[in-house]
Amino acid sequence: MHALRHFYASALLSAGESIKAVSEYLGHHDPGFTLRTYTNLMPESEARTRRAVDAILGRGLIDVHGLGTA
Repeated sequence: MHALRHFYASALLSAGESIKAVSEYLGHHDPGFTLRTYTNLMPESEARTRRAVDAILGRGLIDVHGLGTA
C-alpha cells in the first residue's frame, strides 16, 4: 500500500497537480511535509516553470517593463 501511495503522489505531481492539493488528497495536515517528502518526484518542475514563462513572454502578455498589456 505504501508503494501505491507514492505512485499516486508521483503521478499527480508529474501531471502538474499542486502540492496543496496532493497534501489534501494524502491526508497530510501540512503541505510542507508533502513537499519535503515528495519534492524528489518533481524533476520536471523547473522545466515546466521555464515553459510557462516562455509562453507568457512569447505571446507578448507582458511588456518589457513587466506590466501586463491587457
